[in-house]
Amino acid sequence: MAAVGLLLFFWVICGAINIVEPATDSNDYATLQSLMQEWQNLPPSWTTSTDPCEAWEGVTCKDSRVTALGLSTMSLKGAVNGNIGGLTELILLDLSYNPDLTGPLSSALGRLVNLNSLTLIGCSFTGNIPDEIGNLASLTFLALNNNNFTGSIPSSLGKLSNLQWLDLADNQLTGSIPVSSSTTSGLDLLFRALHFHLNNNQLSGTIPETLFSSQMQLIHVLFDGNKLTGSIPTSLGTVQSLEVVRLDRNLLSGKVPTNINNLTNVNELHLAGNKLTGPLPNLNGMSSLNYVDLSSNSFDASEAPDWFSTLSSLTTLFIEYGSLQGPVPSTLFSFPQLQQVKLRNNSFNGTLNMSNIGSQLTSVDIQYNQISSVTIGGYANSLTLIGNPVCESGVLSNSAFCKTQSNSGDSYSTSLAKCGTKECPADQGLNPQSCECAYPYQGVLTFRAPPFRDLSNSTRFHSLELSLWTNLGLTPGYVFLDNLKFNAIEYLDVDVALFPPTGMYFNRSEVQALGRALSLQTYKPPDGFGPFVFIATPYTFQATNGGKTISTGVIVGIAVGCAVLLLVLVGVGIYALWQRKRVERAKHLSQPFASWAPTGDDADAGSAPQLKGTRCFSFNDIKKATNSFSSSNEIGSGGYGKVYKGILGEGQVVAIKRAQKGSMQGALEFKTEIELLSRVHHKNLVSLVGFCFEQGEQMLVYEYMANGTIRDCLSGKSGIHLDWERRLRIALGSARGLSYLHELADPPIIHRDIKSTNILLDDKMVAKVADFGLSKLVSDTDKGHVSTQVKGTLGYLDPEYYMTQQLSEKSDVYSFGVFMLELITGNLPIQNGKYIVREVKMAMNKDVNQSGMEKLIDPSIKGMLTAEGFGAFLELAMKCVEEEAVNRPTMNLIVKSIELILQDYGQNTPSTSAASSATDFVRDSGRQHTHLYDDGLPKNYTTDSEAFHYSGSYTNSAKIEPK
Repeated sequence: MAAVGLLLFFWVICGAINIVEPATDSNDYATLQSLMQEWQNLPPSWTTSTDPCEAWEGVTCKDSRVTALGLSTMSLKGAVNGNIGGLTELILLDLSYNPDLTGPLSSALGRLVNLNSLTLIGCSFTGNIPDEIGNLASLTFLALNNNNFTGSIPSSLGKLSNLQWLDLADNQLTGSIPVSSSTTSGLDLLFRALHFHLNNNQLSGTIPETLFSSQMQLIHVLFDGNKLTGSIPTSLGTVQSLEVVRLDRNLLSGKVPTNINNLTNVNELHLAGNKLTGPLPNLNGMSSLNYVDLSSNSFDASEAPDWFSTLSSLTTLFIEYGSLQGPVPSTLFSFPQLQQVKLRNNSFNGTLNMSNIGSQLTSVDIQYNQISSVTIGGYANSLTLIGNPVCESGVLSNSAFCKTQSNSGDSYSTSLAKCGTKECPADQGLNPQSCECAYPYQGVLTFRAPPFRDLSNSTRFHSLELSLWTNLGLTPGYVFLDNLKFNAIEYLDVDVALFPPTGMYFNRSEVQALGRALSLQTYKPPDGFGPFVFIATPYTFQATNGGKTISTGVIVGIAVGCAVLLLVLVGVGIYALWQRKRVERAKHLSQPFASWAPTGDDADAGSAPQLKGTRCFSFNDIKKATNSFSSSNEIGSGGYGKVYKGILGEGQVVAIKRAQKGSMQGALEFKTEIELLSRVHHKNLVSLVGFCFEQGEQMLVYEYMANGTIRDCLSGKSGIHLDWERRLRIALGSARGLSYLHELADPPIIHRDIKSTNILLDDKMVAKVADFGLSKLVSDTDKGHVSTQVKGTLGYLDPEYYMTQQLSEKSDVYSFGVFMLELITGNLPIQNGKYIVREVKMAMNKDVNQSGMEKLIDPSIKGMLTAEGFGAFLELAMKCVEEEAVNRPTMNLIVKSIELILQDYGQNTPSTSAASSATDFVRDSGRQHTHLYDDGLPKNYTTDSEAFHYSGSYTNSAKIEPK
């Protein structure tokens, strides 16, 4: 016993020596310990070592003081509380790309007086931006973008005299842009700032005339996507260092300042979607201009300005929905850099001369003008002349130029040709250079103002790949770019995957280094890409032990060594147990379906949760049901993939939606969608029969809907005639399905993509709502709305949701109102350049007796214009499409209203079709249906629900066109 006591004595003494002589300052250590209590998913080294400065990943020290805390992309969960203020020597704080970091920021950040960089990109922080950040006099880099901050921009930020980078974009900030006064600071005092990124918020008020001055060094001013009013300040023209100006998608009015052409370094000028008046701005002398968008304003009518023939550096020219007239200058098309021209919905006339064309021109859209003749020359790329007299008769009337054209050109994607047909599991990626499967560091690289439009240019994107692997220290060729597209607000999104130099995983230090380079903008893309933001996807780390460093000086003898060994063994046991749970968590992320009980003979094995009425099919089951995915079984296609008719072994007819490789979700997201679909059961919702997640496939199996989509019926494609009563019943059924999602589902569900191609008819003509791929759950903490990226379909999108990015049940109500107008008119929401909501409003304003509706109503139900309840149905539809959500009815109220309309109609109609079967409807039996699961959009619509072009707000004067 004495020997054991001696051993323990030596162990305690050595342990005490190790405790009292750490490499980390005791105050900093205590602060980090408190953060450990707040945060989950910390790096393992934070629990396996007692000395932060010596071993903790993400912690950098100098002279025992913590000077940097960089934990980007670590899947941290928790909040930033007041304890963070204890790290008083901190120079850098980067917690970016941790979407589970939530709650308000603590005012204690203001105590970090040595802080040089504060980077919190892509988290979920809420509340106001603390005023105390204005106390950080050393701050040069402030990036709080892509969070959920509300409230106004603190005027105290004007005290940050050393600030160079200010990015508050993609939040929910309100109020005006602060400028200084006799008692307060403001952004006008940031003379060293190079970047003002305030885009995609809800800022209002005017842009102060005093905001800009010739003393400033700004190169990027991004104010787009707000609610700013008033005129463009003339002081903007004094900041001659500017290179990118985005003021689009606001409510700006008045004349463009005449000194705008003083900005000779500007290469990107976006003024679209405002209420600007007066003459078209004079851009002569702006020799650096690549991209100009002046669309959807109210400029004076005029001929094409002189700069149409002088700005030879132009790559892109957009002036849509304008007042231009006269001929289009032929010199415009000869510019050597020109790639895309959009001049639709103006009044250009005469001959369009395209005999002298620049080598890079790929797309010209001059729809809905007054062009009477065209000289084509050798141009063979996309030219759209629909809506011009030249297409009404003559040799061009049947040409491709006078027909709807699909998007021109394929976008670039890193080649995988050398890898043959090799594929990887769903949670891994294929390295384009080594052709090995691995876990890449990936995310979306968004360029907010790219000066080009051609996405097929391999030279340009090869240079982007080269810059990524060179500047980020990767192995040459270990970069994969894919899914390049211009999103809804004309930003360029690029999916990026970066592969580890060895093995299948990056370690935590490597992930932090990559995240820091991209969040702190130390990575610079090649010239010609413009300002960017990167949002990383959470990374799945390798589930390994990682080892443990034993402090020096512990071994002082055999006795002490034995005691330490005993302690290590106990610790290893505890660590192994913890690590085993971590491995299971990692396995769950990479194989989320592993916990679901299989079908067949093993269905009763284990205690995994069962999904009500939803089956897991094998790939062979699906292959057999579709006759090996025979083309004769193909009944639809869209951006997601193809849809096949299938017959299961027991004879049940189903529709099988098979995702194509480029559109597949992550495994965890696919599982989440299935769980959501399996929880909703209502006679007016299309039922999910099952799914397949096998051999790299993602397939959903739905009940088969024999009579197709409402769009097919309205267009005549299905051969089914819809009388007025049947349309009322379709509206009622689909409204009941939506009402169930909003009010009876637990938690409530917002569909987010209501449209006529997503409302279907079964063999008994019962209307059912389908396609929940974009749906969102509403939790108890969402307070009536969900803040989320804008998704949906052009024409049906709620304008308030688009402007605020706050999704609510009323967003579905708006889409449903558009659908109701579709039932009345038979037209698509946007057809021949006209928006259905605006057209109906104008028609109703012409005559109180609704005679203006005669030209809009579907000819097949024209006799119903004076029918009982028609006026009430029309009035209800217009209430649904009110611009402000608060003025729209709920789906429950809509159901009750349509029930009353249908009841009144039935009582006042001698013969109704309430009891009619599907065979009572006129149909063309020889016509093959285009199935309900088809996207159903005409060719000039994009199948990507996010990729639409916005040209102004949804107002009476707005014009919104499909791409």
